[in-house]
Amino acid sequence: MNLFDQINRRTFLNQSAVGIGSLALGSRLWADSASGLKLPHHTPKAKRVIFLCMAGGPSHLETFDYKPELAKMDGKPMPKSITEGQPIAQLQGKELKCLGPQREFKKYGQSGQMMADVFPEIGKHADDLAIINSMVTEQINHDPAHTFMNTGTQISGRPCMGSWVTYGLGSDAEDLPGFVVLTSVGGGQSQPIAARQWHSGFLPSRYQGVQFHSTGDPVLYVGNPKGVSRDDQKEVVDAVNSLNRLRNDQVADPEITTRIAQYELAFKMQASVPELVDFKDEPQHILDLYGAKKGDGSFASNCLLARRMAERGVRFIHLYHRGWDHHGGVRTGVENTAKLVDRGAAALLEDLKQRDMLKDTLVIFGGEFGRTPMSQGGGKNPGRDHHIKGFSLWMAGGGIKGGQTYGATDDLGYNAVENVVHVRDFHATMLHLLGIDHERFTAKFQGLDMRLTGVEPAHVVKEILA
Repeated sequence: MNLFDQINRRTFLNQSAVGIGSLALGSRLWADSASGLKLPHHTPKAKRVIFLCMAGGPSHLETFDYKPELAKMDGKPMPKSITEGQPIAQLQGKELKCLGPQREFKKYGQSGQMMADVFPEIGKHADDLAIINSMVTEQINHDPAHTFMNTGTQISGRPCMGSWVTYGLGSDAEDLPGFVVLTSVGGGQSQPIAARQWHSGFLPSRYQGVQFHSTGDPVLYVGNPKGVSRDDQKEVVDAVNSLNRLRNDQVADPEITTRIAQYELAFKMQASVPELVDFKDEPQHILDLYGAKKGDGSFASNCLLARRMAERGVRFIHLYHRGWDHHGGVRTGVENTAKLVDRGAAALLEDLKQRDMLKDTLVIFGGEFGRTPMSQGGGKNPGRDHHIKGFSLWMAGGGIKGGQTYGATDDLGYNAVENVVHVRDFHATMLHLLGIDHERFTAKFQGLDMRLTGVEPAHVVKEILA
């Protein structure tokens, strides 16, 4: 082998570890020893989580929160008794007028849950859903609101919930990361999503989320360079790891152990990832169910990938769909964006159920906040501003009692007033379903026992549990 080939192989090996291995260590390689925690605390109902994040702040008033009284107030001034002194984003200092619901609502399922007409496919699964209409958060702009939803705090740099879950429970996937992120876009204004939203914070970096790309190479450097066979690559990985083990026997450095695992998992992913994203083994009726096509970057295809990852033992799968920021044109905007996610989300529920996986897969659907009952912009198709005092999400599978709507906002959809669910309560409930007591689930950082749910009170929402 000439010097040029040696340099190319060395460069590729190094890049492979950076592009694949250094991001992909939330696996069972670490499940038994990394956190040192004795988990689960109790018998779990869910083994894994699929979070369908509707990024941009979907309007609860055009999706899951039926408000006939707001319809009666359409065009009238918003009562000052409700809005005075309250945090408002872009409508601050402007005349506030009520905007009635811009979509029709109807009953779905035997449970008769009220949902907007933009979700005809999800509506078919109404009896599997626990719709929470009383969510509240503390951050009114997109990036900090995502940070709060993901980490339980507005402070950037803290571990996200996917990292916490894989830190505590590891993963059942031997050749894939334990925490994977997928993104799609379309239907409306698309706020950016930063990689810090799936960062591991002060937890070891092996627990950060691995972003899979929906188009092109799913993971950087997943393929061998020209002229390098899999056997060649295996020889190099084995040789480098032998040297690493010799060094580790001398210095007992945890980072060397990490590096060994990086190379080993990266090598495994070179075989597992191409197979994962190739839908050729999926029957046509499943592809038709989702409306999925390999490499099209759609939410539907990401939902099918999520099911395939769940089957292979990935612990936490976070799907973002960017397109819900409807400051204007909320009537048509919500409809257009919902069309891109309704079929895929419903197909995921149906597919998991027919494989007997929904019972131990917790599926979550929701955004970072809701939208105001007040109109934003004039004309025939106004929009809505950001809103944090009341919004909606739903949960299904994994120990959830379906066919119910929990909590409520006031008659105008402004304040959550019945069975209020804070983001911290949501985190506590998710962890509980995974067999984790949120108050006992800690990691030491700067001399403190840190928790996903923080130091303020957080409660498991027991009423939505099966």
